[in-house]
Amino acid sequence: MNAAALILFAAGCNSDRPDPAMAEVSSLGLQVTVTRVATHPFLARYNLKLTVETQDGCSVSSDLFPDTGGVSRRNVYVGGSARLYVIGQFDARVFEKSTCSITLREFRSLEEGMHYVGVFDVEDNRQWSFFPAAVRREQLFERL
Repeated sequence: MNAAALILFAAGCNSDRPDPAMAEVSSLGLQVTVTRVATHPFLARYNLKLTVETQDGCSVSSDLFPDTGGVSRRNVYVGGSARLYVIGQFDARVFEKSTCSITLREFRSLEEGMHYVGVFDVEDNRQWSFFPAAVRREQLFERL
């Protein structure tokens, strides 16, 4: 295989190195990270991990529903009682600041009137990033 073909081949491969994207949710004093790790060298399949850290030393992580093909986008919301919501197509996680915990919630049990903060998603160049609400408007998920 010549060098040019090898470079093109490598460019098409997914790296299995962790790819974190971070967001500051200043209203709650939180740093939120969603880390994406490829699970297949060519297909768009990824494991996702949510980590939330507070200014007072709380740090907690939770595995999110994996991306098995184009469903890695996660919307981020702030709700009442210092709750942070990270919502994907197939799962909704809630961070409770008072207990320093992340729980899986059913969609029908999510509170109304949450404030959209931004979204973890890919850029046009496939780079995993966080986009604040001022940069990317809210895109709701289709009901299944």
